[in-house]
Amino acid sequence: MGTIPADREDILHKPSFAHVATLGPRGEPQANPVWIDWDGAHVRFSQTRTRQKYRNVLRDDRISMSVQDPEDPYRYVEVRGRVESIEEDDGNAFIDHLAKRYLDEDHYPWAVPGEERIVISVRPEHATKQ
Repeated sequence: MGTIPADREDILHKPSFAHVATLGPRGEPQANPVWIDWDGAHVRFSQTRTRQKYRNVLRDDRISMSVQDPEDPYRYVEVRGRVESIEEDDGNAFIDHLAKRYLDEDHYPWAVPGEERIVISVRPEHATKQ
């Protein structure tokens, strides 16, 4: 059995929003909802290099996220971990994958020309559930 409780892992495979919290430059929490992907070892999400969340994880790799079951709002999993990698999203392949999952669109509809997208991978270290 891994860090994610077996009876909550299904939430990570659904098009669930994760409210991801990072630590800002003065130590204050900064949280916002993001689309996620779960590969069985990492929770991955997309960002751009201009976002505060990206700057936050470069400075402090700790992340916490709460992921609510879209079919049952009283069921969730909280995941705490560290950023294990930050990779380029060449050709927007990852954000397009998420757009297909969340919007049933082949391409991310809000892409901005010249925007530099990255994929942030978080390895869970602790999880709680409700």
